[in-house]
Amino acid sequence: MGLAALGRPAYINLGRDTDLGRDRAVATMERRCHGMLDAALAAGVRYVDAARSYGRAEEFLASWLADRGVAPGTVTVGSKWGYRYTGDWRMDAPVQEVKDHSLAMFRRQLGETTALLGRHLGLYQVHSATLDSGVLDDRGVLVALAELAATGVAVGLSVSGPRQAEVVRRAMEVEVDGVQPFSSVQATWNLLEPSAGPALAEAHARGWGVIVKEVLANGRLAGRHDVGGDGGAGVVAGVAAGRGATVEEVALAAALGRPWADVVLSGAVTPAQLDTGLRALGFGLDDDDVARLGDVAEAPESYWQHRAALPWR
Repeated sequence: MGLAALGRPAYINLGRDTDLGRDRAVATMERRCHGMLDAALAAGVRYVDAARSYGRAEEFLASWLADRGVAPGTVTVGSKWGYRYTGDWRMDAPVQEVKDHSLAMFRRQLGETTALLGRHLGLYQVHSATLDSGVLDDRGVLVALAELAATGVAVGLSVSGPRQAEVVRRAMEVEVDGVQPFSSVQATWNLLEPSAGPALAEAHARGWGVIVKEVLANGRLAGRHDVGGDGGAGVVAGVAAGRGATVEEVALAAALGRPWADVVLSGAVTPAQLDTGLRALGFGLDDDDVARLGDVAEAPESYWQHRAALPWR
């Protein structure tokens, strides 16, 4: 269960006006987040994904854990550091988040996260690590990450952008005094942007946990929204129609079918969306489906340019 779309009023997923309506007050969003976590827990979901930059996601998760009396270890909680939320709970904020992969930011945000989540925190990730940010070459940060890993909290990184595969492979080379701090990676993989797949398979073969995000391409593979003649999404819709399924089920089933995918995140913000994701667990793609779907991938640069242009709403 991913909280990127539940912890703040504005996000880049298509269809938020329909899904959430106009009331994005803090109390309203907290109630919605709690309701979705209740439904996910009841359905057997046992991983929850948050981040310091997801608005109040960590706060909402912490209050849910306390209100429901969820014991540490009942669910695995993952969060991330490296971005600061700057949206101030405004839909029209000119900048919603700011990246900072410095050691000072790590120490500050780790303190904030542990103050909220305490012993529930099982995984802490560098948020959207890139080659350009220098975080994979910053010995001070890497030593601090290794020290955290030594306490029993797993350390990982999330990646984004057209060079995801390069970042994953670079991260697998990182060592601190002969010890590798990372043991997990979270990456975008979907039918329109599958380019990180081979690197994720390599990470999985090495024993890393692999978490897949943005399986519905921020709503482009949700089947309910006009995406301006999205050719790849149209092919997926054709496969779904032929199988009597929804576009979401097909897109999620494709990710769930990756042998290297340990966790596939749901970005659901309504119970109906969560139900769709759960149905995908029992939906298998046949060889003809796989062949048709293999032709819908976009060039990574084009995909990420499209994503960057999505409005916060």
